[in-house]
Amino acid sequence: MTEIRRPRVGHIQFLNCLPIYWGLMRSGALLDVDLHKDSPERLNSALVAGDLDIGPISLVEYLRNADDLVLLPDLAVGSDGPVLSVNMVTTRPLADLDGARVALGSTSRTGVLLAQMLLAQRYGVTPKYFRCPPDVTQMLLEADAAVVIGDVALRAMYEAPRRGLTVTDLGQAWREWTGLPMVFAVWAARRDFAERHPGQVKEVHEAFLRSRELCLSELDEVATAAARWEPFDAATLASYFRVLDFSLGERQIAGLREFARRAAIAGEAPDLPPTGPTFYTD
Repeated sequence: MTEIRRPRVGHIQFLNCLPIYWGLMRSGALLDVDLHKDSPERLNSALVAGDLDIGPISLVEYLRNADDLVLLPDLAVGSDGPVLSVNMVTTRPLADLDGARVALGSTSRTGVLLAQMLLAQRYGVTPKYFRCPPDVTQMLLEADAAVVIGDVALRAMYEAPRRGLTVTDLGQAWREWTGLPMVFAVWAARRDFAERHPGQVKEVHEAFLRSRELCLSELDEVATAAARWEPFDAATLASYFRVLDFSLGERQIAGLREFARRAAIAGEAPDLPPTGPTFYTD
């Protein structure tokens, strides 16, 4: 007899996924999954290794492992313009960073690759990259630019200009460069799991969609609750949640495909086939 178990589902412990978690909690859907909360990097590895069945995965890691994964339709984390929490903080214009040191304080492989492609392909510069802890002040003691995401990037968006530093919102930079939305992460299921348990994938997918809609209808309440524990006030969090795009429609897929094309040019990930990404079917 085949063992029946709850699907192992990943959840990112970052502010940008808090709205999705809020909806899951409010809808009661958490009772139906074995939820694993962790950093994006560890969740990427767990889904690729088969230690998770369904979960968010950075766009870069999805592209590198697309043969083993199927996407959940109409669900992603991205922006169609500013994202506020994926930034490059610089002491000089981007076009002047050729040969300069650029600190990568982010574990976001998609955000880092976006910064690198922007500098190489749009500005034609080749900096010297190195990795370090995500502290903007310390990073800029050793570098002319710093790539940061999450809370650090969100703080930098408001604080760095007062220090005479320039903040480039990488979501906005991508929009200006390509005219398309930026997709930073998608939700995917292991292809083998989806083939064996299409009903479970459908249930989890529908729970995520319900969660998203519930959250979007209660964003101010989500922001007020989160402000009790986060280093930002409710108004800042509400503004942040409203710029995030949790959909994956035609424009977002076009942005995803364009990112894949440029990542392939950079030699960082395979391009998608002409038919585009593969979605699960129930």
